Amino acid sequence: MRRSSTRKTGSALPVNPSSGSSDAYRSASSKAVSKEVERIDNLFYAYADASSGLIDPEGIESFCSDLEVDYTDVRILMLAWKMKAEKQGYFTLEEWRRGLKALHADTISKLKKSLSELEKEVARPTNFSDFYSYSFRYCLTEDKQKCIDIESACELLDLVLGFQFRPQVDKLVEYLKHQRDYKVINMDQWTSFLRFCNEINFLSLDNYDAELAWPLILDNFVEWIREKQS
Repeated sequence: MRRSSTRKTGSALPVNPSSGSSDAYRSASSKAVSKEVERIDNLFYAYADASSGLIDPEGIESFCSDLEVDYTDVRILMLAWKMKAEKQGYFTLEEWRRGLKALHADTISKLKKSLSELEKEVARPTNFSDFYSYSFRYCLTEDKQKCIDIESACELLDLVLGFQFRPQVDKLVEYLKHQRDYKVINMDQWTSFLRFCNEINFLSLDNYDAELAWPLILDNFVEWIREKQS
């Protein structure tokens, strides 16, 4: 009797029931990100100058008006820090995307709501130190510029340090406007102002040691305060 032949078939591969849903989720997520970037870009072009392709000072003023924040508000500087903007008064598309994507803000309404969270983020000690240094670099508007003039330094101190260290800033600004030895402030002096506010007991100054590595401008500042106190 002829043996009946049976054809062996390959075993069916196991099907992961969740793979389809995972692929669908990834696709939906990718589309959502793409839509978010599109809205962020559209928002950029609403303020950008058509010829330069940048948001210039006029565009920033219009942006601030829609945001209902004065262009001199410290939160605008915080936004620039979040974007890692390189040139004062200008935002590139790349910088704009970087900042708004990090804030998950693709509309003016969302951006308004994100400002309070941005303030909290900047207020963290490690972030604040970076923000404080950035604020100085952001004011260096000329090529190879390493210092800012006393008037600008006073305005910047008031803007970025005033809300945390009001008594120290008021005295320091008063001294900087009074003294005649310095016409500009460099980065080393600038960073020492923050260190002074963080470390020195004010207004007693009892833990200030001129023998330590303080710049001369702060030695003179402390001497000026002590003379006024005596």
